[in-house]
Order: sequence, then structure tokens, then C-alpha cells
Amino acid sequence: MTHWKCSSCGYAFKADSPPETCPSCKEKCAFVDATCYIPECGGPENIDKRI
Repeated sequence: MTHWKCSSCGYAFKADSPPETCPSCKEKCAFVDATCYIPECGGPENIDKRI
């Protein structure tokens, strides 16, 4: 699963694909893939805190 982060409110969650609206702020937002793809932040099971 991918970690997604709302570009509006910063809410982060795991899902296969981003929803139409943010589960937190209920707005139609752009979602950023916040999955960690490098060993320094722990790999794909973790959120990349740099984002």
C-alpha cells in the first residue's frame, strides 16, 4: 500500500489509491505519495518525513 498525504491539511494515510476527497478535511485535494523509498527513512513501510 502507498502512504498518501493531503496537500491541504497534511493528513496522512495508507491506501492503494488516493480518494476523491480527503478523509480529514473533506475537500477535493491533491494527494502526494509520501511513501519512503529509501533505507534512510525506513523503507516502504514508513512515511517519508521529508514530505
